[in-house]
Amino acid sequence: MKGLELARAYYEACAPILMERIPDVMAQAAAGLAGEGSECFGCDDEISRDHDWGPAFCLWIPREIEASAMPRVEAAFAALPATFGGYPSRLEKARRMGRVGPMSIEGFYGFFLGREALPRDWRDWFAAPEYNLAACTNGAVFYDGPGVFSRWRTTLLNYYPRDVHLQKLASCCMRMAQAGQYNLPRCLARGEGGAAMLAAARFGEAALSMTYLLNRRYMPFYKWAARLAADLPVLGAEVAALMTALAAHPLRGPEDSGAAELVERFCARVAGVLRERGLSPVRDAWLWAHGPHILRHVENEELRRRDLLKEQC
Repeated sequence: MKGLELARAYYEACAPILMERIPDVMAQAAAGLAGEGSECFGCDDEISRDHDWGPAFCLWIPREIEASAMPRVEAAFAALPATFGGYPSRLEKARRMGRVGPMSIEGFYGFFLGREALPRDWRDWFAAPEYNLAACTNGAVFYDGPGVFSRWRTTLLNYYPRDVHLQKLASCCMRMAQAGQYNLPRCLARGEGGAAMLAAARFGEAALSMTYLLNRRYMPFYKWAARLAADLPVLGAEVAALMTALAAHPLRGPEDSGAAELVERFCARVAGVLRERGLSPVRDAWLWAHGPHILRHVENEELRRRDLLKEQC
């Protein structure tokens, strides 16, 4: 059983106890599993079970009742089953690791956003790393009495504002071009294997970021980014295949120029999607030329001046 399924089943077994012991709190709370951890992305397997894995869920409660309600909430949690499905519960205080158990709605989102409020402008959106946005909107909500937690979640899942989205697309074009189309073949031509490896890695991360952006999805932590990209409808299968091919390709010198050819083919596909969406009229695959055209669609002047080669993920 996957961790998210186990969490849902465990919550359903625990819900009657919580509803009986703290009905007033549950009326204002939400329950589910989201945040850090492979199980929140559905990426857990047998290897994941060696640490921080097992039946558990989050109980998100409003900040204004957190302090007064917490003693009763903890007493109710102490009455929950210590094991479920053959696994020990992670709801014991010493095993929560700050990832499960009772916590405030504002505190949960604040941990990932860097502020206990939804983003207001482009600066707030850039202040929250994309992998954090992916983490606080992953998993599932099993129950939400007043719907407050879900309103935060829905707002974030509605994705970046248009200007932020376009600026990030332009930035990905420039970084893909610099690392993959320019530096990778030059490093290979010089026989600089270490530099070629780094260029391929930087290109791969930017290519994944571009794919997530084109699908209007937040890119998760690098550990899961390639795996989860495979299911994205726009270029997902192609970027997953690219990453697998680059990972297996030697990067020693001129004899390994096939890696640069892989990069060029993928860049040509990205350029095609950008043209189809009316974001760039450039006909060739050189993504450095596409970035400025995308940037022209950005209305905010200050955002247009932001460094396009600055890491965005």
